[in-house]
Amino acid sequence: MSDERLAGGHPGTTRPPRALLSAAALVTVAVAAAAPGCGSSTEDRAASGATPGTSPARSVAVVATTTQVGDIVRAVGGSSVEVTQLLAPNTDPHDYEPRPKDVRATAGADVVFTSGDDLDHWMEDVVKQSGGSPATVDLAEGLPQTLPGEDHGHGEASEHDPHWWHDPRNVEAAVGVIAAALVKAEPAARGAVERAAAAYVAKVRKLDAGITACFDAVPAAERKLVTDHDAFGYFARRYGITVVGAVIPSQTTQAQPSAAAISRLARVIRAQAVKAVFPESSVNARLARAIAKQTGATAGLTLYGDTLGPEGSPGATYLTMERANADAMIKGFTGGSRGCEIAGL
Repeated sequence: MSDERLAGGHPGTTRPPRALLSAAALVTVAVAAAAPGCGSSTEDRAASGATPGTSPARSVAVVATTTQVGDIVRAVGGSSVEVTQLLAPNTDPHDYEPRPKDVRATAGADVVFTSGDDLDHWMEDVVKQSGGSPATVDLAEGLPQTLPGEDHGHGEASEHDPHWWHDPRNVEAAVGVIAAALVKAEPAARGAVERAAAAYVAKVRKLDAGITACFDAVPAAERKLVTDHDAFGYFARRYGITVVGAVIPSQTTQAQPSAAAISRLARVIRAQAVKAVFPESSVNARLARAIAKQTGATAGLTLYGDTLGPEGSPGATYLTMERANADAMIKGFTGGSRGCEIAGL
């Protein structure tokens, strides 16, 4: 079977089944498990079903759709998971077309994690065509922070903006959902998964606090954001940034900007003295650079919107991606006089 793109895919709007435990409950359990005095190493081994020198827990076969979902699952699952990530770095999930290899990977999966909110709607067809019966977990379900979606035309609409991971509080919640699903798939992995979840939540909180401190040092009037598409609503709301506009005025990169819309955006950029237009790593930067040149803004700082960067890049993991986004934005807002550095991620 060749790895050509699958035929017959269509945008689905039905959500996969909800995760079994609430995110908040699992995060609480995970953090408590890692707190000082909350159990000895002997108790940990008993909880996980392990004895000294043995590792009884089998690896959970996981399929993750997007790069950021794959990265977070690997962080929570550690050696307890084998993750097949369908999208490569710098791949736009909005217009991804699944391939036969994706179906083959899904056929043998214990758990499938999707980003949800129609970002990876194509995964519903992949699961059906695989013939397997994995537990399917939509990470967008039940998140604490949401923004409205938009009408995509042709009777299709998303309830929420799908870029939920750009608010670290949502990622903290997703960690709990991921941990719950992994423990259900392999109860013997509970101890290891809960410890890893707690450690990762601590890093997510450190990231959030660090980014907050970085933006607090920039006057609110200077935090004016123009990006390739409308992917940073969560980030902007969390850190007090004004979204002036987007080259593609939509939450999906599949939309096409009109000449009139581009002209309006250029006028707004000039009127508000926006210093930088930010291309995105998975979107052709041609239009963003043209608008920047036309308005006198810079366009040399790239953001990670829908995907992580490749290994070795500043955006290779979720944590470093958001740190890199904050650093790029602040440099753009301040003309390079400030940045954002957060150690230990």
